[in-house]
Amino acid sequence: MKNYLFLPVFLLSNIFSNAQNPDSTMVSRIFGEALVNGKAHDQLRVLCKNYGPRLSGSPGAAAAVEYTYQVMLQMRLDSVWKQPCMVPHWERGTKERASILNTQIRGNVDVKICALGGSVATPAKGLRAEVIEIHDFDELKKIGKKGVEGKIVFYNHPFDNSLYSTFAAYSEAVRYRWQGPSEAQKLGAVGVIVRSMTNAIDDHPHTGVMRYDSLGATIPSAAISTRDAELLSHILKTEGKTFFYMEMNCQKFPDILSYNVIGEIRGSKFPNEVIAFGGHLDAWDLGEGAHDDGAGCMQAIEVLRIFKAQNIRPQHTIRAVMWMNEENGGRGGAEYARVAAAKKEKHLAAIESDAGGFSPRGFGTTMKPEQRAKVMSWGNLFLPYGIHDLSSSGGGADIEDLAEAGTPLLGLEPDGQRYFDYHHTEIDVWENVNRRELLLGAGAIAAMVYLIDTHGL
Repeated sequence: MKNYLFLPVFLLSNIFSNAQNPDSTMVSRIFGEALVNGKAHDQLRVLCKNYGPRLSGSPGAAAAVEYTYQVMLQMRLDSVWKQPCMVPHWERGTKERASILNTQIRGNVDVKICALGGSVATPAKGLRAEVIEIHDFDELKKIGKKGVEGKIVFYNHPFDNSLYSTFAAYSEAVRYRWQGPSEAQKLGAVGVIVRSMTNAIDDHPHTGVMRYDSLGATIPSAAISTRDAELLSHILKTEGKTFFYMEMNCQKFPDILSYNVIGEIRGSKFPNEVIAFGGHLDAWDLGEGAHDDGAGCMQAIEVLRIFKAQNIRPQHTIRAVMWMNEENGGRGGAEYARVAAAKKEKHLAAIESDAGGFSPRGFGTTMKPEQRAKVMSWGNLFLPYGIHDLSSSGGGADIEDLAEAGTPLLGLEPDGQRYFDYHHTEIDVWENVNRRELLLGAGAIAAMVYLIDTHGL
C-alpha cells in the first residue's frame, strides 16, 4: 500500500479524485502502453539510418514517404494513402569551404560554414571580399550602402540566453537568417554569413531556410558555427579590416512531385469529423532529422498503434499525417488544408509535434478561450507524467492553414533546453533521441487525442 502520510492535502485530493476518474484510468493505460510496448524509437532508427537526410525533392525524402506508407499499411488501419503535392528541389552540392584570410597571427584560418537553404552558389572559384560585422538591422541601416557595398555582411546576433524559452530566443534571432540576406543585398552586399541559430558555442553550423522567393536574396548566404563566429568577431575587433573567402556549390532545380503520408482509424460515430496529428517528414540534409522532425512523425504513428493495442475505438476519425516540405516551403501543410476544405472535412482539432523528441512539458494552444479552458480542465490528468503547461499559445507550421477553417490547433511542447543544440545540424541523429522521452511524447499526444475524441472541444 502506498504511504500518503506526508503528501500535501491538495495532492492527496488530486490522487484520490483521479483514481475514481475513468479518464484517468484510460490516460494511465495509454501512457503505460507507450512506455512498455512503444515502437516509435525503433521506427525512428530505421527512418534515420536507412533514409537519412530527407530534404524535399531528394531521394531520401521519396524513400521516407514509401517507408512510412508501408509501416502504416502493415498496421491494418482503416485507410492509408499518399497525398500528392509539388515541392521545391534545392541541393547543397559538395561540402562548403570558408576561411578568414591573412590574419596577423595565424594567416588563413579555416572556419565551418554551411549554405542556407535556397541560397545560390558562389562563383566557381569562390567568393573573396572584405567582411563587416553587423549586430542588428538598425546597425545595417546606419552603415548604409556606402559601408556595405561590395562586402560580405556577417550577422553576429546571438540568442538571448536570459530567456527561459529557447524558442523565444530563436524567434527573435532567426530573422537575421531569413531576412538578413535580402536586406544586405539591397545595400550592395556580395555575400552573407549568419551566426548559427543556437544557444551553444560549438563547431556545428546550423542550416535553415532563407528568403528565397522572387523578393529574396540572390547572393551566396551561409551560416557559420558559433565558435567560429566568436573567432571572426574577435579578429575583426583586434585586427580591423578583414577578408573572408567562401565557396558553395548549391543549386536550385524545378519543383518535383512528393507526398504527405496519411493513415487513419475511422470514427465509430462521427467518421466525417477528424482529429489530425503528426509531424513533418522532410528534414535538412546535414544530419538525419531525428528531432526535427522524425520524432513527430514516429510519435504520430505510435498514437495509432496505441489506440489499436488498447482496443480504443474512437468516436471521431483520428488521423496521423506526415507532412512534406515544412522546412523550405510549407507546401504539404498548405495542400492538406486545401484538400480538407475541398472535401468539406470538419477538423475537431489538429496537433503538431515539431519541437524535438524530449520529455513533454505541455501543449500550446491556438483556439477560442472556452476551448482552451476545456483543455486546461484536463490538467490534472497529465500532471503524473510531468506535463504541466496547457495555458500557453502554440500550434505548428504544418497545421496553421487549418486555422482559417476555425480548427483548434495544439502543439506538443517538450522541454526545449537542448533542442537548438541539434536543430538543423549534422548531430541531429537518432543516437541523440532518448527512447523514454520520445515515447512519453507519443503518450501525451495519444492521451490528448483520446480526451478530445471523448469530450470534444
